[in-house]
Amino acid sequence: MISALDPRVQAALDRWMPALEARHLRDLTFQEVGRALRALSSCYVERRQRLASGHALEGSGKRAAFALFYAPLHLVVTAHIVSALALRVKPGATIVDLGCGSGAAGAAWALAGGGDSPVLGIDRSSWATHEAEWTWHTLGVRGRAVRGDVGRLRWPRGPHAVVAAFTVNELPPSTRNALRDRLLDAAAGGHAVLVIEPLAGSATPWWLEWQQSFAAAGGEERTWRAALPLPDLVKRLDHAAGLDHREITARSLHLAG
Repeated sequence: MISALDPRVQAALDRWMPALEARHLRDLTFQEVGRALRALSSCYVERRQRLASGHALEGSGKRAAFALFYAPLHLVVTAHIVSALALRVKPGATIVDLGCGSGAAGAAWALAGGGDSPVLGIDRSSWATHEAEWTWHTLGVRGRAVRGDVGRLRWPRGPHAVVAAFTVNELPPSTRNALRDRLLDAAAGGHAVLVIEPLAGSATPWWLEWQQSFAAAGGEERTWRAALPLPDLVKRLDHAAGLDHREITARSLHLAG
C-alpha cells in the first residue's frame, strides 16, 4: 500500500516537477540524464571518496540527474518523516538546511510542518545554492541559500530547526564529528534537530556512534521503510538507471530541542 503525502506537499510536488523538467531537460535528453544518473549513483555507492571533494555534481548531466531524481526523492522522504513524527517549527523559527543541495529537505519540512517558516540553506556548491533558491521560489517556500562549510557555520540568531538530510555521510570524519557536537549543542539550546541518512551501513559506518550520542541527549532514532508516491519522471529514471525505489528506506535521528 502506498502511503499518501501531506496534501500541501503533494500539491507543491505537482507544481515543481513540470518546472524541473523544463529547466533541466531543455539541453539534455532523457537518455543522457539516465546515463548521468547511473554514474552519479555509482559515485554514491562505489566511489564515496569523491563525495567530500564535490566531484559528484561535476557536469551538467550529473547536476540534472541530481535535480530530477534525487531532489524529488529527498523531498518525498523528508516530508514523510516530518509528517510521521508530527514535527512542527516554533513560530518565528528558521529552518536551517545543512548541505542543502537543491533545497528539497528544507522545503519538505517547511511544507509538511504546517507553517510558513523560512529556510536558510548552506552548501559549499554555488550551483546548489542557486538551485535551492529556485526550488524554494517554485515550491512557494520563503528561503535563501549561502555558500559555506557546514562544519564551521555560524547559527542564525533566534529560534531555528536544523535538518541535515543525506549530508553527513558525505563529510570527512573531522568535520562530521564537529558537526555532531554542534548539533547536540543546538538541541541543548532549545533548537530542533533532524538528521536523515541512507539505511545502507556502508554509507553510514559512524551511525551507531551518533545514535548513542543522540540517545544520551534524549533523542529518538527511527528506521523507515515505506512505499511512497513518486513522480512519474522519477519512476522512469529509476528504471532507466537500474535502480529500485518502489520501497524507500532511510534512517533518522531527532532531537526535539
